Amino acid sequence: MAGVKWRESRTALVVAGLALLAAAPAVTAAAGVRDRWVLAGATAVAAVVVAVGAVWQDRYRQAAQRRDEVGLRTEDGCLVLPAGQMPRVRDITDPVRLGVHKAAAATVPAEPPGGGGAGGAAEHVPAYVPRDVDDGLRERLAAGGFVLLVGDSTAGKTRAAFEAMAATLPRHVLVCPSSREAVSVAVTQAAQARRCVLWLDDLERFLGSGGLTAAQLGRLIIGAGNHRVILATLRAAEEARLADAAADADDGVRDALRDTRRVLDQATTIRMARMFSPEELDRARARDWDPRVAEALGHSRKYGIAEYLAAGPELLQDWEDARGAAAGPHARGAALVAAAIDLRRAGHTGPIPRVVLGHVQEQYLTGPEHGRTPREPLPTAWQWATRQRVTTALLQPVASDRVEVFDYLVDTVQRRTAPGAHVPEQIIRAAVDASGPAEATSLADTARAQGRYSLAEYAYRHAYSARCADPGLNPEHPDTLTSRSNLALALWDLGRHEEAAAEHRAVLDTRTRILGIEHPDTIASRSNLALALWNMGRLEDAEAEHRAVLEARNRILGAEHPDTMASRDHLALVLGDLGRLEEAEAELRATLEVRMGILGSEHPDTLISQKNRVRVLRDLGRLEEAAAELRTVLGIFAQVRGDEHPDTLTSRNNLGLVLRDLGRLDEAEAEHRAVLDTRTRVLGAEHPDTLTSRSNLGLVLRALGRLEAAEAELRATLDTRTRILGADHPDTFTSRNNLSLVLRDLGRPAQADSEMS
Repeated sequence: MAGVKWRESRTALVVAGLALLAAAPAVTAAAGVRDRWVLAGATAVAAVVVAVGAVWQDRYRQAAQRRDEVGLRTEDGCLVLPAGQMPRVRDITDPVRLGVHKAAAATVPAEPPGGGGAGGAAEHVPAYVPRDVDDGLRERLAAGGFVLLVGDSTAGKTRAAFEAMAATLPRHVLVCPSSREAVSVAVTQAAQARRCVLWLDDLERFLGSGGLTAAQLGRLIIGAGNHRVILATLRAAEEARLADAAADADDGVRDALRDTRRVLDQATTIRMARMFSPEELDRARARDWDPRVAEALGHSRKYGIAEYLAAGPELLQDWEDARGAAAGPHARGAALVAAAIDLRRAGHTGPIPRVVLGHVQEQYLTGPEHGRTPREPLPTAWQWATRQRVTTALLQPVASDRVEVFDYLVDTVQRRTAPGAHVPEQIIRAAVDASGPAEATSLADTARAQGRYSLAEYAYRHAYSARCADPGLNPEHPDTLTSRSNLALALWDLGRHEEAAAEHRAVLDTRTRILGIEHPDTIASRSNLALALWNMGRLEDAEAEHRAVLEARNRILGAEHPDTMASRDHLALVLGDLGRLEEAEAELRATLEVRMGILGSEHPDTLISQKNRVRVLRDLGRLEEAAAELRTVLGIFAQVRGDEHPDTLTSRNNLGLVLRDLGRLDEAEAEHRAVLDTRTRVLGAEHPDTLTSRSNLGLVLRALGRLEAAEAELRATLDTRTRILGADHPDTFTSRNNLSLVLRDLGRPAQADSEMS
């Protein structure tokens, strides 16, 4: 029976009749029959089963797998049986159908001692090696809710999820959407079932514009008498990319990204390591009757068992050999693969159009190492890249015009890539031009998180234009308006504040007219406009808008809803900038207490309230209290998210600012240098957050009287911002002003005036 531990230490059978009785359940279990009542009834015909057991077992399993491969099909974007009904978990006998990586076929029959039984192997699926997370995973599935397995490619996430689901929930309806566009249908189907599993392998494919929302999750999970499970996997590299993209969504502006964060926050996350633990290796040795597992064990010091079984290292070497200086006849094929890897790194989550890869592959052959490399014809390159190798192809065709790249290659390249070494802009623009709105938005989100604001605007504008031109959407469709709101945010990043505010107001006016003044999307637009007004310094207008949003959300959603709490925070910050600091601090303290009571001290929303309150405490001059709060927040972020997470670094940066205000300049310098070093290493030297740290360090050096060093840091910051953001961007102007102050301190007023002119 799949997913149940094979009992290596069997008790010796001393009675022939017991052997007969024991054989039938093993046979039916190995054939994919998981109903315990079927297993019990099978003992009545034990003698017959034993007589033809080995032959019948092998034929039945092969027939069942052929039935899956031929009979299952996709309808409305979801997996269905031949008659059109949703399958049950027990109907899936081949885990490859659900995304498990293939392994090489066994050279000899792979059967456990005694034949059949749990943990048996199929042609392209080796024996399952139980993982350390199995017991906890199965407990979570039995409890219901949203369970997410996170780990590197080929860590074994999907196989572990399949085995746990098969063992724990065999009778549950299985809802398996094929793409982001099918999520709405899948959620509707799942909501109609009392017991079901919503299967989301590679969760990033189902998030973002038009994908899974926190509201849909709530619809599935909440309700008495139901047992619904959302079972998902996510590569660690994708988790990091999504976290980076959503890092600035805390203020409620980025509704789609904030919703992605809320989806991830609702999950019970189970992490799986690529390298097997000593205990897992022991369990693998107990399954070395499968020659594939036995071979993988011989390489377990360097590779994970699942990694080796999926032939990840072998396929990687094949690509690298073709890409090297002595590439031989497959340099263009390797370039196609390199382009596909880069587009996945840039945020392209779905199958990649062949036309895009064909268009950009030449740019991967321009380096000096390819100066004398022979270039095979493009059709030959495609044949090489899509050829089925040991377990899969480097580029796996999923339609006549699209391919998917082996995700092991993506993870490996991502780990090796230096911070700030982003995918070339022309590659991403080519992909945007050939993408639909959802994929363009995903590419834009990643570019924006990397501080590549012009590229983000290009992609957001493409998504907006595509939706405007779509006859099924039109300019006033909700999805079109969301794209227009995203475009407004990119304009804001570029310093085009008046344009951004005008776009936000246009979206608000349209939503008010079509949806009504109290629709959640209308209220979200009003909040966006209020935030834009606040950042433009129009504080009285911003206060009025935030009060209106807070009143509406309080009445419609309730005082403790996350959106209501966010609006209360926003209003308090505006009050602080208006000089009404005591009133602002009281509001933020009240919000913090509510969030602490409902969400706990480690929830992101609670930490946002704490950070906002620190800002007001600093303005009130309560600097020691502000420093203490910041140290608390910093400690939580470091523990929960790690020392190098953007939120941890932002808190440490803010602590440096408070220490500077306290006159503890040496400590402030140490904090800013540490943050700058980490951001440079993690984000790259030209990321906006890195430049903020460099500017802050320059200001501390000025306060310390080290004016030449301050000038060097501030001038470097100004030069980079001018080149990346433009001379008229507000951040560039701030850098110019800071440098001017240092030049005056150095006794060079004429040069200071020149910088400001």
